Amino acid sequence: MNISSLRGALLAAFACILVGASFTANSVLGDYPYAGGQALRYGLAALLLVLLLARGERSRPAAVLRTVTRRQWGRLALLAAIGMVGFNLAVLGAERSAEPAVPGVFVGCAPIFVAVLAPLMDRRRPTRTVLCAAALVAAGAFVVQGWGRTDLAGILCSVGALAGEVGFAVIAVPVLRPLGPKLLSATVCGLAAAESACLGLVLDGSEALRTPTGAEAIALLWQAAVVTVIGFVCWYMGMQRIGAERATLFSGLIPVSAALTAPLVDAGSYGVAQVGGSLLVGLGVALGSGVLSRSAATGRTDPVPGAPSAAGVENDARHPRRIVVHRHMTAAGKPDQPRVGDGVLGPDPLPAQQYPVPAAPGRRR
Repeated sequence: MNISSLRGALLAAFACILVGASFTANSVLGDYPYAGGQALRYGLAALLLVLLLARGERSRPAAVLRTVTRRQWGRLALLAAIGMVGFNLAVLGAERSAEPAVPGVFVGCAPIFVAVLAPLMDRRRPTRTVLCAAALVAAGAFVVQGWGRTDLAGILCSVGALAGEVGFAVIAVPVLRPLGPKLLSATVCGLAAAESACLGLVLDGSEALRTPTGAEAIALLWQAAVVTVIGFVCWYMGMQRIGAERATLFSGLIPVSAALTAPLVDAGSYGVAQVGGSLLVGLGVALGSGVLSRSAATGRTDPVPGAPSAAGVENDARHPRRIVVHRHMTAAGKPDQPRVGDGVLGPDPLPAQQYPVPAAPGRRR
């Protein structure tokens, strides 16, 4: 694992830990109107991200947005609707007829689906190592959360939550490079705020918004400023470095983080099952991210199969992420070594292959 991949892994892990810790804030917002709360959260996050873009970006965000095509705008609206508004609505619906562990188990299976869908979008085969790691992460998430009481409605809503979690990673892949993590986060937050406001007017009418209590205001501010602004930017920065399938492996840290923070508000306990599940999640993340690979053990920086690399890359407009990775490149300052199947060049008898060439017309030697 090279430095770029390590940074990407740390960013993705940090983002998922923030999301897991936000479940405590979700419990405080149980009585607040759902759609109105999401509109406030994403609207405030979009405002903060715009201020962040105005201070830190060299290129003008408005100029970049003018280059976005209609198809890309449709993808951004779909990302906000499925991966953000729809995901939260599905989780809320599932928890009304099922115990919270049920949607958590379904969402924990997201790494398996992303490990299959993301490579297919790049027109390449899924990586066996990432698939095995995703299975370990899903199993660990199940052990951490367990299984609870549910019915058909709870299962259907949990499937919707799974679709939202997968869509949050997969749908964003083609628009991540042209927009970048910060502008992408700001754009989808603005769209999600508008979609949530429209949904609130349809479902709750004039009761879609109300003045939050002190605890609700703190929870909304935490979700907007920390979970959404910092979490989304870190997530997409990590995904930009290590790819969607490897970044989604770290979503297994969400139930682990939730289980660790639950005892702080007397909302659960961290026992033997949670410890065992956390170890399974850690093993899956380490295996899929390349920490346990032979190159990491020997100190080499060869890229993990199927993963992006910072070494030997060049732009290619035909590639979805505009990057082509050239593997088996010799590091700077080190002699090239022949590999299996390579023909070793020997001395070439050049004098025996030299023939006199007549002078060109009109020229004298």
